[in-house]
Amino acid sequence: MGAMCKPLGGSAAIVTGSAMNIGREICLKLAQMGANVVTHAARNRDGAEETAELVRSEGAEAATWVGDLTDPTGAQALVQTALDAFGMLNVLVNNAAIRGNDALADMSLEKFRTIMRTNVEAPVLCAQAAAPHMAASGWGRIVNIGGLSAHRGSKGRVHVAASKMALVGVTRALATELADENITSNIVVPGMIDTVRGASAGASPHGGHPNLLGRHGAPAEVAHAVACLCHPDAAYTTGQTIHVNGGSYLD
Repeated sequence: MGAMCKPLGGSAAIVTGSAMNIGREICLKLAQMGANVVTHAARNRDGAEETAELVRSEGAEAATWVGDLTDPTGAQALVQTALDAFGMLNVLVNNAAIRGNDALADMSLEKFRTIMRTNVEAPVLCAQAAAPHMAASGWGRIVNIGGLSAHRGSKGRVHVAASKMALVGVTRALATELADENITSNIVVPGMIDTVRGASAGASPHGGHPNLLGRHGAPAEVAHAVACLCHPDAAYTTGQTIHVNGGSYLD
């Protein structure tokens, strides 16, 4: 396909938490746009490597890194994987996150801190590691993945809502600090999406809530929004919160 069909041709991306679901779809969409991709999982190596194979099937190159991103050395190692494989880094999608389903009275401080470390600290560490290399390449895109509970509230999600609203603040601060480096920062907030959920996440807190379209979304629909923000033509969009929820929450 010609260059016009591959707007991210020759670029390099990292997508955290990309062994399955939304993260995998983001990898595939970026690969279809021409980006080479580093896939990541905290533990699910098989899933991350399967995503990498799917990326290759789209004609892009892929590499995989598996490990803990709450450790600064982990974030640095992830970025180094992209540099070793592709020689550059342009796109960082912070998708990796953990959820919880704990009533306020039962929520432990350790559980709260664990969710904050994974959902807030890790994206900050990844952005910190990635930004200098984006600047060196002349441009960059950071896209964080938010959570609807932060905007609408939800029972049993105090820790998750706190982390995802903090990520909105992180997104805006990164947009402000990195603008002079030609690096944009935005956050995409999925609504009710058909995904495979881990047992620790509990049932969806919005599972029975209607939206204007009367259905759950598909991971690919979230991936499309992320890909649009990563497009070279999206250089004037930064610091924004983009909701993909079928109208279940109107911002």
